[in-house]
Amino acid sequence: MCGVNKMRIKDLREDADITQKQLAEFLNIKQNTYSQYENGQRQIPLDALIKLSQYFNTSTDYILGLTKEKTPYPRNI
Repeated sequence: MCGVNKMRIKDLREDADITQKQLAEFLNIKQNTYSQYENGQRQIPLDALIKLSQYFNTSTDYILGLTKEKTPYPRNI
């Protein structure tokens, strides 16, 4: 996913006091793949972006750097 704010996903992870390995396991990927997401060497796939937004209870727009508002949008599902 282009434009992912790499500092935001790192900050979210660190604020939650979890490791890259823990998030990688949650996403069912290797730790080094997740590390590449954080440092901008690899684009985050859409499904992983959605899972991260749900995990951190925020919006994909926040992760993408399109808003400063961490609160997720109401869900109409």
